[in-house]
Amino acid sequence: MAIASFMVPLGSAVPAFRLPSVEGGTVSEADFADASALLVVFLSNHCPYVRRIEDAIGVVTTEYAANGLATVAVCSNDVSNYPDDDAGHLREQAKRAGFRFPYLVDESQETAKAFKAACTPDFFLYDRERKLAYRGEFDGARPRNDVPSDGASLRAALDLVLAGKSVPEPHTPSLGCGIKWKPGNEPV
Repeated sequence: MAIASFMVPLGSAVPAFRLPSVEGGTVSEADFADASALLVVFLSNHCPYVRRIEDAIGVVTTEYAANGLATVAVCSNDVSNYPDDDAGHLREQAKRAGFRFPYLVDESQETAKAFKAACTPDFFLYDRERKLAYRGEFDGARPRNDVPSDGASLRAALDLVLAGKSVPEPHTPSLGCGIKWKPGNEPV
Protein backbone atom coordinates (compact mmCIF):
# COMPACT_ATOMS: atom_id res chain seq x y z
CA MET A 1 0.00 0.00 0.00
CA ALA A 2 1.41 3.39 -1.02
CA ILE A 3 1.93 6.05 1.64
CA ALA A 4 2.18 9.81 0.98
CA SER A 5 4.68 12.10 2.68
CA PHE A 6 3.49 14.06 5.72
CA MET A 7 4.16 17.50 4.17
CA VAL A 8 6.20 18.97 7.03
CA PRO A 9 5.69 22.76 7.41
CA LEU A 10 7.86 24.86 5.12
CA GLY A 11 10.47 26.87 7.01
CA SER A 12 11.19 24.00 9.44
CA ALA A 13 14.87 23.73 10.35
CA VAL A 14 16.85 20.73 9.18
CA PRO A 15 16.97 18.22 12.05
CA ALA A 16 20.42 17.38 13.35
CA PHE A 17 21.69 13.94 12.37
CA ARG A 18 24.89 11.94 12.59
CA LEU A 19 24.67 8.54 10.95
CA PRO A 20 26.98 5.84 9.62
CA SER A 21 27.56 5.75 5.87
CA VAL A 22 27.34 2.50 3.93
CA GLU A 23 30.87 3.33 2.72
CA GLY A 24 32.23 3.73 6.27
CA GLY A 25 32.59 6.71 8.59
CA THR A 26 29.79 8.96 9.75
CA VAL A 27 28.05 11.91 8.14
CA SER A 28 26.15 14.79 9.73
CA GLU A 29 24.19 17.79 8.49
CA ALA A 30 27.16 19.97 9.53
CA ASP A 31 29.27 18.30 6.83
CA PHE A 32 27.25 20.22 4.23
CA ALA A 33 27.50 23.69 5.81
CA ASP A 34 29.01 25.27 2.69
CA ALA A 35 26.40 23.93 0.26
CA SER A 36 23.90 26.31 -1.33
CA ALA A 37 21.11 23.79 -0.67
CA LEU A 38 20.78 20.43 1.04
CA LEU A 39 18.58 17.59 -0.20
CA VAL A 40 17.84 14.82 2.28
CA VAL A 41 16.14 11.83 0.66
CA PHE A 42 14.73 8.85 2.50
CA LEU A 43 15.28 5.83 0.26
CA SER A 44 15.35 2.07 0.37
CA ASN A 45 16.60 -0.62 -1.94
CA HIS A 46 13.55 -2.88 -2.06
CA CYS A 47 10.76 -0.35 -2.72
CA PRO A 48 9.39 -0.37 -6.30
CA TYR A 49 8.63 3.37 -6.06
CA VAL A 50 12.31 4.06 -5.39
CA ARG A 51 13.50 1.56 -7.98
CA ARG A 52 11.33 3.27 -10.60
CA ILE A 53 13.17 6.60 -10.20
CA GLU A 54 16.57 5.72 -8.70
CA ASP A 55 18.56 6.18 -11.91
CA ALA A 56 17.01 9.62 -12.43
CA ILE A 57 17.81 10.54 -8.80
CA GLY A 58 21.45 9.78 -9.57
CA VAL A 59 21.36 11.93 -12.73
CA VAL A 60 19.52 14.92 -11.21
CA THR A 61 21.58 15.08 -8.02
CA THR A 62 24.85 14.82 -9.95
CA GLU A 63 23.75 17.56 -12.33
CA TYR A 64 22.71 19.94 -9.54
CA ALA A 65 25.80 19.23 -7.45
CA ALA A 66 27.64 21.45 -9.94
CA ASN A 67 25.30 24.28 -8.88
CA GLY A 68 25.90 23.90 -5.15
CA LEU A 69 23.44 21.15 -4.15
CA ALA A 70 24.55 18.67 -1.51
CA THR A 71 22.56 15.44 -1.30
CA VAL A 72 22.41 12.74 1.33
CA ALA A 73 20.23 9.63 1.36
CA VAL A 74 18.97 7.89 4.48
CA CYS A 75 17.54 4.39 4.82
CA SER A 76 15.56 3.95 8.02
CA ASN A 77 13.91 0.60 7.29
CA ASP A 78 13.96 -2.31 9.72
CA VAL A 79 16.60 -4.53 8.11
CA SER A 80 15.78 -7.55 10.26
CA ASN A 81 12.43 -7.78 8.44
CA TYR A 82 13.65 -6.17 5.17
CA PRO A 83 17.18 -7.53 4.62
CA ASP A 84 17.33 -6.09 1.08
CA ASP A 85 17.74 -2.71 2.78
CA ASP A 86 20.90 -3.58 4.72
CA ALA A 87 24.15 -1.68 4.15
CA GLY A 88 25.51 -4.16 1.61
CA HIS A 89 22.41 -3.95 -0.55
CA LEU A 90 22.35 -0.15 -0.25
CA ARG A 91 25.95 -0.04 -1.53
CA GLU A 92 24.87 -2.14 -4.51
CA GLN A 93 21.93 0.20 -5.12
CA ALA A 94 24.14 3.29 -4.97
CA LYS A 95 26.48 1.79 -7.57
CA ARG A 96 23.60 0.59 -9.78
CA ALA A 97 21.81 3.97 -9.68
CA GLY A 98 24.89 6.17 -9.96
CA PHE A 99 24.48 7.83 -6.57
CA ARG A 100 27.43 10.14 -5.90
CA PHE A 101 26.27 11.18 -2.45
CA PRO A 102 26.50 9.60 1.00
CA TYR A 103 23.97 6.87 1.77
CA LEU A 104 23.33 6.61 5.49
CA VAL A 105 21.80 3.97 7.73
CA ASP A 106 19.32 5.09 10.41
CA GLU A 107 19.23 1.91 12.48
CA SER A 108 17.52 3.56 15.47
CA GLN A 109 14.96 5.20 13.14
CA GLU A 110 15.29 8.40 15.19
CA THR A 111 16.39 10.42 12.15
CA ALA A 112 13.29 9.38 10.20
CA LYS A 113 11.17 10.43 13.17
CA ALA A 114 12.99 13.78 13.48
CA PHE A 115 12.39 14.54 9.78
CA LYS A 116 8.83 13.18 9.96
CA ALA A 117 9.64 10.94 7.00
CA ALA A 118 6.77 8.70 6.00
CA CYS A 119 7.77 6.84 2.87
CA THR A 120 10.46 5.89 0.43
CA PRO A 121 11.15 7.99 -1.48
CA ASP A 122 10.59 11.08 0.67
CA PHE A 123 12.36 14.31 -0.37
CA PHE A 124 13.30 17.23 1.91
CA LEU A 125 15.00 20.21 0.25
CA TYR A 126 16.57 22.85 2.51
CA ASP A 127 17.76 26.29 1.44
CA ARG A 128 21.08 27.94 2.30
CA GLU A 129 19.81 28.76 5.83
CA ARG A 130 18.75 25.09 6.16
CA LYS A 131 15.06 25.90 6.29
CA LEU A 132 12.71 23.50 4.54
CA ALA A 133 11.92 24.95 1.12
CA TYR A 134 10.33 21.94 -0.62
CA ARG A 135 8.93 18.59 0.35
CA GLY A 136 7.18 16.55 -2.24
CA GLU A 137 7.47 14.29 -5.22
CA PHE A 138 10.48 13.78 -7.47
CA ASP A 139 8.24 13.63 -10.55
CA GLY A 140 5.06 11.91 -11.68
CA ALA A 141 6.67 8.53 -12.42
CA ARG A 142 5.15 5.62 -10.49
CA PRO A 143 5.66 1.85 -10.78
CA ARG A 144 2.51 1.33 -12.85
CA ASN A 145 2.68 4.29 -15.24
CA ASP A 146 4.71 5.31 -18.27
CA VAL A 147 5.51 8.85 -17.13
CA PRO A 148 9.21 9.51 -17.81
CA SER A 149 11.31 9.79 -14.67
CA ASP A 150 13.11 13.08 -15.18
CA GLY A 151 12.80 14.70 -11.75
CA ALA A 152 10.59 17.49 -13.14
CA SER A 153 9.00 18.44 -9.80
CA LEU A 154 12.27 18.38 -7.87
CA ARG A 155 14.14 20.17 -10.68
CA ALA A 156 11.62 23.03 -10.59
CA ALA A 157 12.08 23.33 -6.82
CA LEU A 158 15.89 23.13 -7.09
CA ASP A 159 16.00 25.88 -9.71
CA LEU A 160 14.04 28.21 -7.43
CA VAL A 161 15.89 27.36 -4.21
CA LEU A 162 19.33 27.68 -5.81
CA ALA A 163 18.24 31.09 -7.16
CA GLY A 164 17.31 32.16 -3.62
CA LYS A 165 13.57 32.03 -4.28
CA SER A 166 10.74 30.24 -2.50
CA VAL A 167 8.90 27.30 -4.03
CA PRO A 168 5.21 28.20 -4.35
CA GLU A 169 2.66 25.78 -2.99
CA PRO A 170 1.00 23.45 -3.50
CA HIS A 171 3.72 20.81 -3.44
CA THR A 172 2.57 17.37 -4.56
CA PRO A 173 3.36 14.85 -1.81
CA SER A 174 5.83 12.10 -2.53
CA LEU A 175 4.30 8.65 -2.76
CA GLY A 176 5.96 5.36 -1.96
CA CYS A 177 6.39 2.43 0.37
CA GLY A 178 5.84 3.29 4.00
CA ILE A 179 8.96 3.30 6.14
CA LYS A 180 9.32 -0.15 7.64
CA TRP A 181 9.27 0.61 11.35
CA LYS A 182 10.66 -1.80 13.90
CA PRO A 183 7.83 -3.32 15.95
CA GLY A 184 6.78 -0.80 18.60
CA ASN A 185 8.89 1.99 17.05
CA GLU A 186 6.17 3.53 14.89
CA PRO A 187 5.86 7.30 15.31
CA VAL A 188 2.95 8.46 17.39
